[in-house]
Amino acid sequence: MWQRVERLIGADNLGRLAEKKVAVVGLGSGGGFVALSLAMSGIVNFVLVDNDDLERGNVTRHVCDLRYVGRNKAEAVADLIENRNPGAQVESRAGLIEDHWDCLDDVDILVAAVDSEQVKFTINEQCLKRGLCASYAGVYERGEGGDHVIIRPFEGPCYACWSEATRDGVMVALSPGGDLDYGMIGEAGTLEAEPGLWVNVTKVAGIQTDLIINELLRGASAHEPMPANTLIVTNGYMDIFEGQENEPHTGVWLEIGRDPDCLVCGERLKQGVRKLVESDEGSISLADLAASGLTTDIEFEDEDD
Repeated sequence: MWQRVERLIGADNLGRLAEKKVAVVGLGSGGGFVALSLAMSGIVNFVLVDNDDLERGNVTRHVCDLRYVGRNKAEAVADLIENRNPGAQVESRAGLIEDHWDCLDDVDILVAAVDSEQVKFTINEQCLKRGLCASYAGVYERGEGGDHVIIRPFEGPCYACWSEATRDGVMVALSPGGDLDYGMIGEAGTLEAEPGLWVNVTKVAGIQTDLIINELLRGASAHEPMPANTLIVTNGYMDIFEGQENEPHTGVWLEIGRDPDCLVCGERLKQGVRKLVESDEGSISLADLAASGLTTDIEFEDEDD
């Protein structure tokens, strides 16, 4: 069954993939495709988490068909995986990831395939706490393009650093120069809803799957170093950088750096808080933190307010 995959990446690398465990949070159009594709590439161990049931309107952009309408998406995709890879060990959790953090304790990489940016930030904090690598991808409005990043805790940006540099369109010090032009980003800094056709979703999800496999093979002979930590791809004509139109089906690699002042993973904040705690015998007030000059983006209210 696995002869062609083994011929491509080698028996040792296929065996390495079989030892890995992947968590997929969000089994919608993108997450479902990634989970099934990983299972068809040699991944055996999965935990799948989703709170939603498959609806009839989902079927045109989902790996599951009409047979699964009304079933929880995680359970439905688990069934597909087991029929494609009979040796797979799949644990499905119906519910919000906030109620199932324990399922991340023994995984090697997390696929964050949820739409909510707030949930992604919460996942980011949990991954930092656990030292867990995570893959994030997004498909832009009407399938114009998409992006992908793998976050390795404290080796580069956390998701909060990364999203500030991309989702909000702030200046990034990169060789091409200029502002990132994310016209498909809403006022709240999140991707607009309703991406395009199934083919637009699966293009980004396919790239995501390939890069996840490559990440799981770090240190192995089949691993290939990537040019940077972030890839933006286009499906149609799109301005990745303001005033520079990219042609359809092209991509740009970007290296997004870690923000030392990040309120989630920033070293300056962590070092400063540590010093304040040590000097105050283990306690620190919001007033002390505000007065320390460690942050510039937080406003603290008076304790009496």
